[in-house]
Amino acid sequence: MGVLKVVPCVRRKPLELPFLAEPPEVAGLRRVVRLHLEAWGLHEVVDKAQLCMSELVTNVIRHVGVGTPTTLRLAMQGTRLRIEVHDPDARALPTLLAPDWDREEGRGVVLLDSIADSWGVFLWEGSKVTWCELVTSLSSPEGHVGNLGVARADALLGLYGRVARNQLGSASRLDVAVAEEAAVDIVADLAMWLRAHGRDVEDVLDRALVHCDAEFGL
Repeated sequence: MGVLKVVPCVRRKPLELPFLAEPPEVAGLRRVVRLHLEAWGLHEVVDKAQLCMSELVTNVIRHVGVGTPTTLRLAMQGTRLRIEVHDPDARALPTLLAPDWDREEGRGVVLLDSIADSWGVFLWEGSKVTWCELVTSLSSPEGHVGNLGVARADALLGLYGRVARNQLGSASRLDVAVAEEAAVDIVADLAMWLRAHGRDVEDVLDRALVHCDAEFGL
């Protein structure tokens, strides 16, 4: 029996979402960003991503016009999260000014510059893309967030493969679907161990979930 090994395989397919740049849309877009990044396992950058996206969209509303056909794009640029907002006006460019919090204009770009690790504008004929990037703790574009608990779980799944009841032949790599089944077996075996020692399984699971949520800032 080969040793099962968990490998990074989180598929983070880019999201492209057309919308009309209107103030009521911003709240809905923030929810989309949160749900999408949570599905990608990028809980750590959700708050920053929502703020950056809001500023990029608000810039279109204020300087290009309400109701402008716009597209939001989320993608990975290596191990960085890239947020893009596409609009059809190549003239209204975001400009970083000296901070003046008494003025209404220009504050969004200052905020964007302070939050994002990098940002900029691409100009095309009759359109532009305003983008920003956020650093993540990923070690590879399709890997998991660098977290001690995740690393320990990966190691445990690899060790568990040596005594797993399902024969995988010469396979030495474990995809997420198979790893999930192994994780279920691990949890079941731990539950049996707890019961054998007279412990409250549900209480332990609840405490474990609290620890998990705390690690991901939920």
